[in-house]
Amino acid sequence: MSEFLVNLLGERLVNSEKAEVDVQALGSKLSLVGLYFGCSLNGPCKQFNASLCEFYSKFKKTSEHKDKLEIVFISSDQDQKHWQDFLQEMQWLALPFKDRHKKMKLWNKYKVTSIPSLVFVDATTGKVVCRNGLLVVRDDPTGKEHKPTALSPEPSPPLRTETRPVTTPSTSPEDMAPVVWLRVVLPVAAVMQKCPPCRSLTRVLVESYRKVKESGQKFEIVFVSADRSEDSFTQYFSEMPWLAIPYSDEARRSRLNRLYGIQGIPTLILLDTEGHMITRQGRVEVLNDPECRLFPWHPRPVLELSESNAVQLHEGPCLVLFVDAEEEGELEPAKELIQPIAEKLLAKYKAKEEESPLLFFVAGEDDMSDSLRDYTNLPEAAPLLTILDMSARAKYVRDVEEITPAVVEQFVTDFLAEKLKPEPI
Repeated sequence: MSEFLVNLLGERLVNSEKAEVDVQALGSKLSLVGLYFGCSLNGPCKQFNASLCEFYSKFKKTSEHKDKLEIVFISSDQDQKHWQDFLQEMQWLALPFKDRHKKMKLWNKYKVTSIPSLVFVDATTGKVVCRNGLLVVRDDPTGKEHKPTALSPEPSPPLRTETRPVTTPSTSPEDMAPVVWLRVVLPVAAVMQKCPPCRSLTRVLVESYRKVKESGQKFEIVFVSADRSEDSFTQYFSEMPWLAIPYSDEARRSRLNRLYGIQGIPTLILLDTEGHMITRQGRVEVLNDPECRLFPWHPRPVLELSESNAVQLHEGPCLVLFVDAEEEGELEPAKELIQPIAEKLLAKYKAKEEESPLLFFVAGEDDMSDSLRDYTNLPEAAPLLTILDMSARAKYVRDVEEITPAVVEQFVTDFLAEKLKPEPI
């Protein structure tokens, strides 16, 4: 257990007095670690920090499991004085301010795209136990009901325990395969009815739902709403042909949002009937496949960069192979060149029940590719092999005359082994 934590967090953490704490000394009883991603200058982080302090204090004073949980602050602060002042308000531990490399690795590993974020991970294996710890703290502010062992690890429980729907399903739970869960978490003052992206996705999803059903494939959608009132939920749900978690069942809606760490709207998560995740990018998959030819939308090893999937560039490091698309048929050979490498990496991390540390794209010559080149200040060469880490504002460029599978594989291997020197974006 301690060896894993050292690999995850490093050998030393610090407390509010800047005193170093040996990670090995955290103790063999520790079973859960909350990774708290935040920044001292962020208003929501400061608000959440107060709630987390109350939760942590009560938990440590009253819970019989007090020695099994620890929280570690992972800051994105750029100013050490601001970081130190914020740390004074915390009772838990933190990564040292200067350990920027370790911080960035954790942000990428756990796909953190917004703050504050609290991710609970198993202290022995590092597997995600709960992606949305903010809701854990909100639902149990005193920590009285919380037990580290009570946070259900992924995947979710079997379907039949989770789909008591508003409407009567046309098929029995045993016949539903695969199943899609539509997760929605709203900004504080937002209402589903006033969310244009939600309504836009719903219109497309209604057609996709109809096409898949008419093709005879087993498929169901469950709407998990966070509308501010039952009237809003009822009105919006009346436009949908699928099922929904009852609005009155707030506990179950909250539990599902905690489990899948939903931080933005609209979100479409695809699961199979065993509760195993197919993809978190259901929205992108549905919008890119209006004829539903790729149903049930398993992740593709290599994506062609487009306006709809460009958001994934912000989810972690991405290998992007730029080619000269003015020459007919360049994109498909580029995909075929890097696909075996992408498939190999996906399989390796799937076997470990982890997400791949690298996404793969090919990009031609279009407005989206041009914008990406401009934003990251890349040369105009084609072909051009790059790895872009938008959250770290770092890029890695391999500008060679001929890009072969061996060149790509070595580039990926060196990146994962941290042998490449980054350039700033």
